[in-house]
Amino acid sequence: MKALVVCYPTEDRHLQAIQRAAPDYRLLDADQQTIPELIHQADLFVGHAKVPVDWDRVAANGRLTFIQSSAAGLDHCLAPSIIQSPVVVCSASGLFADQVAEQTLALLLGLLRGIPVFYRQQQKHEFVRRPTADLHRKRVGIVGLGGNGRRLAQVLSPFRVTIRATDYFPEHKPPEVEQLLPHTQLLELAAWSDMLILTLPLNASTKGIINHKVFEAMPRGSWLINVARGQCVNEGDLVEALDRGQLAGAGLDVTAVEPLPPESPLYSHPNVLITPHVGAQSGPRYDDSTRLICENLKRYLAGQPLFNIVDKKLGFPHPSVLYLPN
Repeated sequence: MKALVVCYPTEDRHLQAIQRAAPDYRLLDADQQTIPELIHQADLFVGHAKVPVDWDRVAANGRLTFIQSSAAGLDHCLAPSIIQSPVVVCSASGLFADQVAEQTLALLLGLLRGIPVFYRQQQKHEFVRRPTADLHRKRVGIVGLGGNGRRLAQVLSPFRVTIRATDYFPEHKPPEVEQLLPHTQLLELAAWSDMLILTLPLNASTKGIINHKVFEAMPRGSWLINVARGQCVNEGDLVEALDRGQLAGAGLDVTAVEPLPPESPLYSHPNVLITPHVGAQSGPRYDDSTRLICENLKRYLAGQPLFNIVDKKLGFPHPSVLYLPN
């Protein structure tokens, strides 16, 4: 009997729903300790392996045919051997777009309105007015306009900001975005933006892409928010841009190494606000994940079009197939 391996936090009701979606498959419930071995028994895999997996062996076995990730980022499974294989890969892009948008607002407004400064004052029992900055009517650049970036544009629009973005698919411009540029025009977007927000995936072409060239292009006193992947940013260049005042501040939900090492200068920088990769957290996260997993399992087994099917060479889905829950 073919096997379906599950590896994300579930309750019995989630597993029952998955079994109903794929009744002819034996369901194997894995965790991060057992997934490196159980993955080799999988014909179908749903979830997210956060530990090293021998994907070359998986691809060589030729048994696995379908991956439905429970995460938006796919750097955990898109090994070269999987990219070159016939394995169909789907992501969770857009599934947690509401939460990522909220996290972005928390970081951005927190920095602009001086919350870290005022919190430090509160700890000292000080009550001192200091300058703050505004979000309304500013120029916001979004790097990577997938599911998270598109929802973020919708959420930011009522602040009367002007939004521009870059993306691999610049022909799919949503109404909230004034101009959608090709991904090759990152420096042009950076030079225009008062706030630059990262919602791009991590792949070979985006690793370290936000570096000294981008920071030098940005207007002096601008802001960076990263709710994408930490390795997209060269953190040494970021610290240098903050130290010399090129950037007014940075809000980071992700870092290049997680957990961020205690010796990192980002911790103590007065103009940096850090959260520990919680952008996609929500109360119904695993209910929502299971809903997408079951929908795509049914579609895959019935030979129907899939949500969030990934262009494996790019590492993310085309905007036309994004799963955007109401």
